[in-house]
Parts: sequence; structure tokens; C-alpha cells
Amino acid sequence: MTRIFIPRDSAALACGADEVAEALAAQARARGLALEIVRNGSRGMFWLEPLVEVETPAGRIGYGPVAPEDVAGLIAAGFPAAPAHPLALGPVAEIAFLKRQTRFTFARCGLTDPLSLADYRAHGGYRGLARALSLGAAETVEEVVRSGLRGRGGAGFPTGVKWKTVREARGARKYVVCNADEGDSGTFADRMIMEGDPFALIEGMTIAAFATGAAKGYIYVRSEYPDAIAAMNAAIGLARGAGLLGPDVMAGGFAFDLEVRKGAGSYVCGEETAMLESLEGKRGMVRAKPPLPAHKGLFGQPSVINNLVSFASVPFILAEGAKAYADVGFGRSRGTMPIQLAGNIRHGGLYEIAFGVSLGELIDEVGGGTASGRPVRAVQAGGPLGAYFPRALFDTPYDYEAFAARDGLIGHGGLVVFDDTVDMARQARFAMEFCALESCGKCTPCRIGSVRGMEVMDRLIAGENRSANLALLRDLCNTMKWGSLCAMGGFTPYPVMSALTHFPEDFGPHSLPAAAE
Repeated sequence: MTRIFIPRDSAALACGADEVAEALAAQARARGLALEIVRNGSRGMFWLEPLVEVETPAGRIGYGPVAPEDVAGLIAAGFPAAPAHPLALGPVAEIAFLKRQTRFTFARCGLTDPLSLADYRAHGGYRGLARALSLGAAETVEEVVRSGLRGRGGAGFPTGVKWKTVREARGARKYVVCNADEGDSGTFADRMIMEGDPFALIEGMTIAAFATGAAKGYIYVRSEYPDAIAAMNAAIGLARGAGLLGPDVMAGGFAFDLEVRKGAGSYVCGEETAMLESLEGKRGMVRAKPPLPAHKGLFGQPSVINNLVSFASVPFILAEGAKAYADVGFGRSRGTMPIQLAGNIRHGGLYEIAFGVSLGELIDEVGGGTASGRPVRAVQAGGPLGAYFPRALFDTPYDYEAFAARDGLIGHGGLVVFDDTVDMARQARFAMEFCALESCGKCTPCRIGSVRGMEVMDRLIAGENRSANLALLRDLCNTMKWGSLCAMGGFTPYPVMSALTHFPEDFGPHSLPAAAE
């Protein structure tokens, strides 16, 4: 029986993957074809979705993007053999976008049935946990330290150091919390793992629990991800039934269980302490630090809090060894990063590569430039509160320190592309408006500063007293950056100031006044 792979990923579903699967099943029944349709995760090449793959002895052959009305023509042309058809892509592994990647964390996405433990294990799953059990908890933490893994949620804090702190902290109980509140514009890596390789997250969190002495874990997912929530709940149930969660995990003598918690869509709950408040049933508001969550986190107990991609990277590190992970990367940024290309770009999708690739290579070569065919004018890196990079900065290596040196943020790995029709003054205003709408309201610089920022931007756009309003906007941004309690208000100045610095012509004839000493 020939196996056919059609993604169940949300991006593919939005493009009609369910309808393609139904049409193919109907054609197979009508023609007596022996086909097994597997609903896999996405490969991350969204411009080809729905991508239909046929398993052959020589590897998988792809067709895409396939619409339901294309299915009859494919069958008539000889599908599932390798017909000469306009939608034929050849071997999927040879597609340039995929072939050039270094896939550590996303190695299984698109290859396996996301809810098949047999598939997961056949592709290396649970080797990491098995090795952790053989190493012991303390050495497992040291392995993560040696890997150089840093938080993939945006802060870039060393993951192993965080785990070590929780391991050494005293508490009646410890928790492992996954921050999957993926709210940055142009980001979808968390969702792709949950829908395409959920056992990777479960295994990574289980390793963290074993290493730090936690017995309970929570996955905090935004409510806008119903397919991801359903996939995670199903995978947790399968793992529990197989003894991979519960009172005696993998017969390793330790207990750990997981629960999915659905957030209400508040952007500020992506901040770890606001997320903890929400998990505890309270309004999502930022906590003052210290104490750090590693010492006093969920329910006042020591807690490991990592981004989903951070946890999902851990099984590879334990299975292959810290050196295999640390040997790739750039400077202090070790390993790989799942970079998400979105906005006005020809080849949008997820591209996992070692740190150090240039921003220009990502946009022009990997992404293929704009979908509109017009020149790229700006790229926003790091979500709605990330800086705008002009073409003059496209030589910037994709690395935490290199971006910081140019007043930018990597964030969760999102890149949103704009062509030369974008109005950067209005983009700057949007940052203030976004902050005003999403602020938790706890601190004055964020709560009031964002509203005042919108007012100043409105005056600038209207052409009122530009020099004075530009100076006022700079002063306001400095206050928000250094006076806000968390990154919500503290990062809002990044898009505003980068737009002012690199695109002053959109703010009228006056360039930005020099900063006060």
C-alpha cells in the first residue's frame, strides 16, 4: 500500500489540506487504489501548501500546492506513481529551501505522523530521555549547560543556568512551565512543533523535570491555537498510556505529568511572570523581580520556565551530546534557530539554520525577496516590538549579540518583510497603539507612555511642529525603555526608534534630533 502524506498543520488546513485529503480518498475509493493517507506535520514551506508527498523507495516525491480540483488530474496522470505533472516538485528533500537547512529541533516535522509514538521513536524519539536517565539529574543539567542553548523565546538566557538554579533551589514542590504563548507577529514555530512533533516538547519537558526535581508541568498555549491544543492533549494522553508520563516515567523511578492550560489571548502573558499569574487563575499582570521564578515561581515554588523551542531542542542535545549542538552557531549563539519568514515575502515559512547567516541572505536568497516583486524596504525582526532593519543593515549576522549591537532583537525568530510601499511613520504609530492595547497596566511608563506616544505620532503624521514632537517622542521612548517594569513597555521603543533612525524621510523633512547627553 502506498503511503501519501498530507499535512494537518494549521497553515496547510487554511490552504485546503482537509479538502485535498478528502478528494484523494474519494478518488482512491472510486478507482480502487490502495492508498494510506497519513496526516503529517508541515515541512514549513508554506508557499507550497497543501504539499502532498508520495512515499517511494527513492524517497518522498512532492506535489504542490495542490488544490482539491487538482486531485482528479493528478490521478489521471498516473498518481501516485511519479507522473509528469505541472505540480510535481521532485524529491522533497532536494528542494533548495529544505536542503540548505540544519534541522536539529525540527528534524521530524513533516516526516512523521505527529500522534504516532512508533514514528517518533523510529526517528530518534526518547533517546534523549533514556540518556538523561543514564547520566543522572546533575549531569543532565551540565550537558544542557555545555550545549550553549539559550532561551529561544527572545531573552536568550542560558537554559542550563536556569535549570541549575531551579535544581539547587529549595521548595516543597517544583514545576516545569512551557511558555507557548506565541503572540509575536510572523511567528509560528511553537505551533508547528505542537501540531507536527508534539512528543518532542513532551520529552524535552520530561528531561527538564528529571533534571530539576519537578513532578508537574504546564504548557501555556494561547487560545488562538485550537489545533495545537488538541494535538498536545492527544499526545499527552498517548504518552501517559505508554508510561512516558505518570507515576514512574520510563520505569526511571521518577514521577512527572503534564497539563495543557489555555490562555485568553493576552499578549503580555508571553512575559513569564504575567503567564504565571494567569496560570494561577489571576489577571495576567507582570510581577516585580526579584524574586526570580527560578526561586519563587508558579504557586510560589521554584519553577523552570522556558519557551517551547527551548524545550524541544533538549532531546537532540541529550541524544546526540552537547558538543554536537555547540559545534554549530556563531559567537555566543550556539546551535540552530528556527527562523520564521513572513510578511511580503515570496517563500514564507520556517527555516532552521545555524546562527551566523546574514539577514540579507535570509531575505533575498532563502525567502526569494518580496511576493509583490517590489524592492524590500524594511524587515522587522523580533515581533511587533522588534526593530526595523533597512537594507543597509542586511549584512548583520543572525545572532543575539550582532542584533543587539545594532539596536535590534532576535526575539522568537520572526522576520516580517515590507516592500517600498510601506509607511514607516504609521508602522511606528502601530507599535505605540499595540502597546496601549496590550499593556497589563501595572506600570506608568507602559500604560501612559504608549497612549501619549500615539498622540505624538498622530501630531507628527499630521505635520504639526515636527522638530518639537520628534524630540518629545525620543524622550518618551527613553522613559518607556528604562522605566517600564517588563519588556512590553521596554521594547516598544525599538520599532519606533529604528523607524525614526533609518527612515527619517517618512517623518517629514527634519531628521531625528541628537540624543541628550
